[in-house]
Amino acid sequence: MTAYARRERQLLADLLLSLGPDQPTLCEGWTTRDLAAHLVVRDRRPDASAGILLPPLHGHGERVRLAKASQPYQNVISELRTPPWWSPVSNPLLDEVTNVVEFFVHHEDARRAQPSWDVRPLDQGEEAALWKAVRMTGRLALRRARIGASVRSEGFGSFTVGDSSAVLSGPPGEIALFLTGRKDAAQVSLSGDADRLRNASLGL
Repeated sequence: MTAYARRERQLLADLLLSLGPDQPTLCEGWTTRDLAAHLVVRDRRPDASAGILLPPLHGHGERVRLAKASQPYQNVISELRTPPWWSPVSNPLLDEVTNVVEFFVHHEDARRAQPSWDVRPLDQGEEAALWKAVRMTGRLALRRARIGASVRSEGFGSFTVGDSSAVLSGPPGEIALFLTGRKDAAQVSLSGDADRLRNASLGL
């Protein structure tokens, strides 16, 4: 695993352990236990995690996730810390590509659902890694929502999808949160045809 994906994974595991299994997250209906189980299944059970993208497999994936969530919480967190080398999404060759946004966003899902939180300062390298990923995943999210927008992050660049006056601006991590559906928690600026962005069904 490479630096930023590994860092966010370990920070998230630390936070989940300190919060305990029954705290809320920004993932609607999921507690910290549910979130941890989701990430372990994503690492270790490609047959189950495929249900995230393939509706016919959703029921199977949810049964596997619930079975994992029923196991001792500390064991689930231990598995979260140490993905297998063969994981299709967390192996050393793909980890930075597939997990920087995934673990940053889920870390914030746990942090920002608590009664008080502050925006975490990120170093320039992590912001750059998040922006690199957001340029790809953000385009996909906007296209799936069938809306156009310009996305801008000072010091990192911009990209545009479709033809629209909607503009989304902010630090890369906050843009990642917005474009994965955490619109209320993301610290971003909207301008132009902002209602298109506010009302869009965003997420991956």
